[in-house]
Amino acid sequence: MTELAGLRRGSLVDEVIERLKAQITTGSWPVGTRIPPESELIERLQIGRGTLREAVKALSHAGLLEVRQGDGTYVKTRSELSGAIRRQIARSTDTHVQEVRRALEVQGARLAARRRTNEDLALCEAALAERAEAARRGAKLGHFDVAWGRAWAEADVRFHQSVVGAARNPMLLELHLELAEAMSAVLLRVAADAALDPEIDAGHRRLLDAVRDQDEERAAAEAMRILEADLD
Repeated sequence: MTELAGLRRGSLVDEVIERLKAQITTGSWPVGTRIPPESELIERLQIGRGTLREAVKALSHAGLLEVRQGDGTYVKTRSELSGAIRRQIARSTDTHVQEVRRALEVQGARLAARRRTNEDLALCEAALAERAEAARRGAKLGHFDVAWGRAWAEADVRFHQSVVGAARNPMLLELHLELAEAMSAVLLRVAADAALDPEIDAGHRRLLDAVRDQDEERAAAEAMRILEADLD
């Protein structure tokens, strides 16, 4: 936290806001984690309690922080844009989420086929393996269970994130990452049928094969086919 020391005087609250925001946007304070306690920040920043609370309040209003009474303050999102996107997602339907996925993932698949590395392919393979293992557990159990359904949904999301990540477009990946929670929720609701559908499973394999073969049009077509099936 030494990087927070030595604040300039002047518009102190604005300066504190920028310093705290930098900890969030750089990942020093990851999303979902609790920030250091008030007493520690006051000592590090050499500021008053009121100044710190005003800065935290501003970042909470912006959607970056969440104050939990009796527990502490947690990082909610990485940026104001991220917060705005999440608020919009909260007001959207499953169909809206899937339609935005289609806009991002079809182009993501096309670019991934052009730019993917062996490391990208390994990440995709690992996610598909986790997805298949969760489906096997479901088939063995013989009925839907939230535990294996969630594992399958989260592995499916990781696969698509890995494909989009291989596109090497940080803005595209950032937007896709913001959909992760909503995507998992949508997929969990269809997991009982989709996880055990051999054609859906084969479609994901065909998508990865197209990316591996660096066939841009085939990759885009397979991504579109998967999402059209999900939208039905």
